[in-house]
Amino acid sequence: MILQALKEYYDRKAADPDSNIAPFGWEWKEIPFIIVLDHDGNLIQIEDTREGEGKKKRAKAFLVPQAVKKTSGIAANLLWDTTGYVFGIDTKDKKERAAKKQEAFIERLEQELGELEIVRKVINFLKDITCDRLEKEEHWQEILEMNPNLSFRFVSDSFLVCRHPDVLAKITSSMKNGVREKELGTCLITGEKAKIQTLHTAIKGVYGAQTSGANIVSFNLDAFCSFGKEQGLNAPVSANAEFAYTTALNTLLSKDSKQRIIIGDASTVFWSEKPTEFEADFSFFFKEPEKDDPDAGTQKVKELFASVKTGAYKEDKGDTRFYILGLAPNAARLAVRFWQVGTISEFASRIRQYFDDFTIIKPPNEPEYYSLWRILVNISAQDKSENIPPNLAGDFMRSILEGTPYPATLLQAVLRRIRSDAQNRVKPVRAALIKAYLNRYYKFYPDINQKEVAKELDITQPSIGYQLGRLFATLEKIQEEANPGINATIRERFYGAACTTPVTVFANLLRLKNHHLAKIDNKGRVVKFEQLLGEIMSNLTDFPSHLDLHEQGRFAVGYYHQRQAFFTSKEGNENKFIK
Repeated sequence: MILQALKEYYDRKAADPDSNIAPFGWEWKEIPFIIVLDHDGNLIQIEDTREGEGKKKRAKAFLVPQAVKKTSGIAANLLWDTTGYVFGIDTKDKKERAAKKQEAFIERLEQELGELEIVRKVINFLKDITCDRLEKEEHWQEILEMNPNLSFRFVSDSFLVCRHPDVLAKITSSMKNGVREKELGTCLITGEKAKIQTLHTAIKGVYGAQTSGANIVSFNLDAFCSFGKEQGLNAPVSANAEFAYTTALNTLLSKDSKQRIIIGDASTVFWSEKPTEFEADFSFFFKEPEKDDPDAGTQKVKELFASVKTGAYKEDKGDTRFYILGLAPNAARLAVRFWQVGTISEFASRIRQYFDDFTIIKPPNEPEYYSLWRILVNISAQDKSENIPPNLAGDFMRSILEGTPYPATLLQAVLRRIRSDAQNRVKPVRAALIKAYLNRYYKFYPDINQKEVAKELDITQPSIGYQLGRLFATLEKIQEEANPGINATIRERFYGAACTTPVTVFANLLRLKNHHLAKIDNKGRVVKFEQLLGEIMSNLTDFPSHLDLHEQGRFAVGYYHQRQAFFTSKEGNENKFIK
């Protein structure tokens, strides 16, 4: 299903005259340096195609013959390759191997295109060029260090030699040559009898995978094979279908792709069966806002909510199919973290629900909507993206797209992070995550004894954990009022014990608050604090010896809500006396 959907995406792009997707047998490749020859095949210069400065330099991409599958052996590309293949330059003290690389490069030119005059000039150039002449080129030392891809162009042409009309005609003719009977088989993607591809093109652009690429379909050990078949013959895919799905996936994963986002360790790509606004905007729902346009994502989410009445998204038809694929590295192969297929209407509805779940009262400087990255990084150790648990990111994304309960590991992770982060404890994003988890959980597993967690302070919430969180926040506020500028409060010392084993700390904290209240000069404020404590304590019968994970979550939200109420002034807010 995945490969079939990718092939359909390639067919869709190939049929679009405005699309730049590579035709069969070709690929877009960044070529940093072009060897420019005169009419007789003599070197004029080596042209630098890169733009930008320093490490941000980016080479121009050209349409070149598709790269061969390179392993430990020697295999040359056609009319382009690295410096080692083009000039036989030794970069790793392996002179014999370097010479064989150039021999292979020239041999392939002679065998496949040697009858063309324009290619003969390139071959003669490669055989006659000397190191002394190359050393005179401005960029030669840099080329030796980089071992970059090189290709050829004649000074009178604006295109590469590989795109010359004569070369194009010859390559196209070679692709149409007959196929031997033993190479034929039934393609699992198209169902047609065609030439089967034994080695599939590597997929590049997956975060954390090998830079040379990795495969989705590959068989390299006897244990993976059956019935005497080798390599790709175990899962027969025709050459055309293989090219289509690999080209489509590499295009989606490319650096310039707008249909690619990183979720944890999963490189996630997405597309629809036909061009849609949802396809163009999907990444804005989950990625961190760009610095030069921080409000773009917020606007897209608002448009998503506005589409709730139509059942579609903007001008898109709600029944258009949409695909989401998450890939993660696994040695030389790729692991499928998640694969979701549905309609735009279904996904739009589930994503709206996800944003609605995370709605909570927050300070004015907080983002209106949280990106997936911001949520995950705030529950990872030291708030670092490299510490995001890989499986958790995939499970979280899957629950959003399927509309199912958020993973229990998400609640466990956020509670661990709150206990370990003594300085910040319950950030708005963490409180929003706990609220979202609990409400989604009880939506699927109803319990008459549990009340939905509100987005702001709810003094009628029956949860003991929630009321204890409010009590802890109030005791902390009293301490802060009594000791202005205090460096550390009870939050740093007692939060962990208060939210897990309340009975061990609250009796002592309530005794300490009497000393703190005595220090407050404003007696009216003292009365208000005592009234608030009385209201909270009326909801409690005793201090539990232990709170389960859900109650620990409600403790955190109750603490957060009460803290926000202290700094919020509005009509009807019973805590407006404390600003």
